[in-house]
Amino acid sequence: KLDLKKVRLGKSDLVVTEVCLGTMTIGEQTSREEGLRQLSYAADAGVNFIDTAEIYPVAPRPETHGATSSCVGQWLSKQRRDQFVVATKVAGRSAGQEWVAAGRTDPPGAPSPPRVDAASIQAAAEGELRRLRTDYIDLLQIHWPDRYVPTFGSTAYSPEAAASHFGGPPSRFEEQAEAMGKLIQQGKIRAWGLSNETAFGVMEHCRAADTVGVPRPVTVQNCYNLIHRTADSDMAEVLHETGLGLLPWSALAGGSVTGKYLTSKAAPKGSRFDLFAARYARFNTPRVQAAVAEYVAIAKEAGLTPAQLGYAFCRSRWFIPSVIVGARTVDQLAENLQTWSKPAGALSQQVLDAIQAVHLVKRNPACVD
Repeated sequence: KLDLKKVRLGKSDLVVTEVCLGTMTIGEQTSREEGLRQLSYAADAGVNFIDTAEIYPVAPRPETHGATSSCVGQWLSKQRRDQFVVATKVAGRSAGQEWVAAGRTDPPGAPSPPRVDAASIQAAAEGELRRLRTDYIDLLQIHWPDRYVPTFGSTAYSPEAAASHFGGPPSRFEEQAEAMGKLIQQGKIRAWGLSNETAFGVMEHCRAADTVGVPRPVTVQNCYNLIHRTADSDMAEVLHETGLGLLPWSALAGGSVTGKYLTSKAAPKGSRFDLFAARYARFNTPRVQAAVAEYVAIAKEAGLTPAQLGYAFCRSRWFIPSVIVGARTVDQLAENLQTWSKPAGALSQQVLDAIQAVHLVKRNPACVD
């Protein structure tokens, strides 16, 4: 069992371990049985924080929709509920995923494009409560905004794209905050958070919460790793001023930080780059590989695996309260969790300086613009 620190998320009463188990592969790359074993392994190691989403597993498709949360729910139903903090997400505005909204009820309802309006937030929470077999969700996050924002490797804002965003005007920040406040009053969620959000969006959500008199969001779950560190600038200032914590998704950049894609011409069979090449293309470019090769060398010099270096770097950032750790197998999870053992858990200043030296020359190579 690991000696894990407990941290508070924002100004909420949610106290979580500094490691969070990410579950998005369960039901796709990871079988239900293996997923159950991962959940038990993480719990036995001392992890009390679990993250899922209504659209999981990834890549989202109608045939597997909800499989991840239902697996978590099967496992959770056999545990002491108050010993675990469970986070999930309501899908953002999207085209081509009408089955997400339909699947929020049993039997399924009418298909419709996912939105982040009050009705959708309520329905998504109800659907996840059913799948998770629980009376309450600890942390409900908006998976991505209702409005247009550049995301998934894109960082350049386009006024034209915002003006032509499909589905009409975005729902008001106040409407979203009121919906989250209503769920808190109903006892169906304890706190709420954001994901794939911008610095402007975080500030607007906080302002809206204050305006309508509900608790502010307590976390923002954004992409953050050795090759995608855009949160270091304006987002870091926002996190400092608001007290929100950043929960990093894809801390290993889709597995590229492990270095396993450096030596083979074809992606390993069953890996994300093999199964979902287009989805993870931004993590598999010559620019990324050049940076990863240097990080792999730093890990070797430090006596760590590249995966452990990637997770330990996230752990070292002052604005990250808990690092989301994912794996396809229990063996991978075991290696990743060793990041929080001694002496692997804390990076020396020499290692941090070496990482920064690479970053200054090969800055954010996973960004596509």
